Amino acid sequence: MEKTPSLFITFEGGEGTGKTTQINLLSKSLTAKGYKVVTTREPGGTRESEKIRSLLVQRDSGDWSPMAECLMLFAARSMHVKKVIAPALEEGRIVICDRFTDSTRAYQGYGQGLDLKKIEELNDIVLEGFTPDLTIVLDIEPKKGLMRSNRRMAADNLHLDQPEDRYETMDMEFHKMLRKGFLEIAKKEKKRCHLIDADASIESVAKKIEKVVLGALK
Repeated sequence: MEKTPSLFITFEGGEGTGKTTQINLLSKSLTAKGYKVVTTREPGGTRESEKIRSLLVQRDSGDWSPMAECLMLFAARSMHVKKVIAPALEEGRIVICDRFTDSTRAYQGYGQGLDLKKIEELNDIVLEGFTPDLTIVLDIEPKKGLMRSNRRMAADNLHLDQPEDRYETMDMEFHKMLRKGFLEIAKKEKKRCHLIDADASIESVAKKIEKVVLGALK
């Protein structure tokens, strides 16, 4: 019997934290328990948003300013929420999204130095208060995360015309600031955000995430 409690869950974290793996495991687990689940990603999720994704994450996609990136991300996010996320929630589904506004705060704000107040202003204009119900923040030391990410990208690149590693190739200071951003976001919003050590085993991390999510569904 299917269960229909709508919940918007986002996964956040730096490069190589294992978000995709954990999202897939959580989705399978919740589906097996009778929940209706939709998984999606940012930037992306719609035909329009996937086009914007290619402008931002591919290796040779351009030298965008932080504000230009932010504007494109919110344009993609607007379409994503309107066409995918909001309708699924209205139908009583659990939506699990790989990245959302917290990534814009961390990447363009903390990592690239864009004024966080400007990001919040754009967030208010575009999303009008729409926010995740629950956010899983996966944390790992940047060097370890990049080693993981580089191994994954090496495999993925065999099947991609344009590798999606633009952010991975940025300097270590960027990745340190990125981690700082996610940690500060998690600290500021303890009710919504749950910080989980991504350096543990896949099984251990999955169990912790499932416990948090099932607690939110009660």
